[in-house]
Amino acid sequence: MRTICLAALLLAVSLPAQAGIAVHPWGEVEGQGVDLYTLTNAKGMEAKITNYGAVITSIRVPGRDGKLTNVVQGFDRLEDYTSRGYGGRYGAIIGRYANRIMDNSFQVNHVAYHISRGANALGAASDKPYDERVWSAETKYGNEPQLILSLLDRDGTMGFPGTLRVTVTYTLTRNNVLRINYRARSDKDTVISLTNHAYFNMAGELSGSVLDQLLTVNADAITFGDDKNVPTGEMRAVAGTAFDFRTPTPIGAHINDPDPAIALAKGFDQNYAINGTPGKLRLAARLLDPKSGRALEEWTTQAGLQVYSANYPPPTVGVIKGYTIHSAVALEAQAFPNAPNVPSFPSALLPQDTVYTEITEYRFSLAP
Repeated sequence: MRTICLAALLLAVSLPAQAGIAVHPWGEVEGQGVDLYTLTNAKGMEAKITNYGAVITSIRVPGRDGKLTNVVQGFDRLEDYTSRGYGGRYGAIIGRYANRIMDNSFQVNHVAYHISRGANALGAASDKPYDERVWSAETKYGNEPQLILSLLDRDGTMGFPGTLRVTVTYTLTRNNVLRINYRARSDKDTVISLTNHAYFNMAGELSGSVLDQLLTVNADAITFGDDKNVPTGEMRAVAGTAFDFRTPTPIGAHINDPDPAIALAKGFDQNYAINGTPGKLRLAARLLDPKSGRALEEWTTQAGLQVYSANYPPPTVGVIKGYTIHSAVALEAQAFPNAPNVPSFPSALLPQDTVYTEITEYRFSLAP
C-alpha cells in the first residue's frame, strides 16, 4: 500500500503544470465588477492581470534555483490600485497617448486639441485615462492562454478626437513569453500611443535596488528633451554618454553622472529610438539579474522605449509594500513622446477607420 501511495505521489510531483486561466472576483469599481485573471503555461510561469486598468499585477518566473519569483511590482488588492495613496501606474495600460505632449496640445488636420489632464499628459485626468477604467474581458483557453481586454474611448475624452475602440490581448506562450497585442480603430483621424507601465526587478519585486542589474538597450540615440523633459525633435547619439546601454551595463553605473538630463530626472527617464524599422518586431532591451540568472528580453514593433529608473519615492501603497527609490525599472515600448508635434519623428497619427496595431513581448529566460 505504501509503495502505491509513494508511486502516486512521485507521479503527481512529476506531472507538468497545466496551462490555463483562473478567474477570481476582485471587487467592484463604480458598480462594475473587477476580476483577477491568472494565466499559467505548462512550464509553470504565471502572469496575473486584472481588467481594472488592464494591469499586470505580477509575473512569476523561475530563477536558477527553479523557484518562481514575481519580477514586476504590483499589489494584492484592488483597493491598492483605486485608493488615494496610489500612483505610479504600476503594470497598467497607458492611453490614449502615453508620455509627454508639449503644452498638452497638438493639431490634427489643422484643428487644435488640448488634453484635459495633468502636465504633459502624465497626471490625473478630468476624464478617466485607461488605467482607471474597467475593461471588458474575454478569455481563450489552451496551451497558450489569452486574456482579451477591450474598451470604448469616446470622442473628446481627455480632449482627444475620435471614438476609439481599443483591444489589448495578453498571451502567455509555452516558451515563457508574455505577449501584448494592441489594436485600435478610430472614427476620426487621431493620435495614439499605447504602452504598458510595468516596473521590473529581475531579482524579485522586494529584493531592493536594481542598480546592479545589467541593462542593454538596442538604440544608438535618444530623443533630447527640454527643461520639462519633453522631446524637442533633436536626436542625440548615446555613444560616449551616460545613456549608452548598447552593451550590458549596470543601471547604476552612470546614474549619478553630472548630466543635466540625469539631474533633472534624478536618474534615467529617457526615450530611446530603438534601432531598426518601426512596425517590425525587434529587440528593444534586455535586463539581467546576474545573481538569480533571470533575464528579460523585450521585443517590440514600437518606435521608442522609455527607460525610467524609478527615481522618486513610491506612492503610499508602494511604501507599505516595501518598494523604494530605484527598486525597479520601467521599460515602456511606445511612440516617441511629443510625436504629434514633431514631424521628423515616426508618426503617431491614426487615420480614420485604419487599424492601429503594435506588439510588445516580454521574453523570460535564464542566463547560462
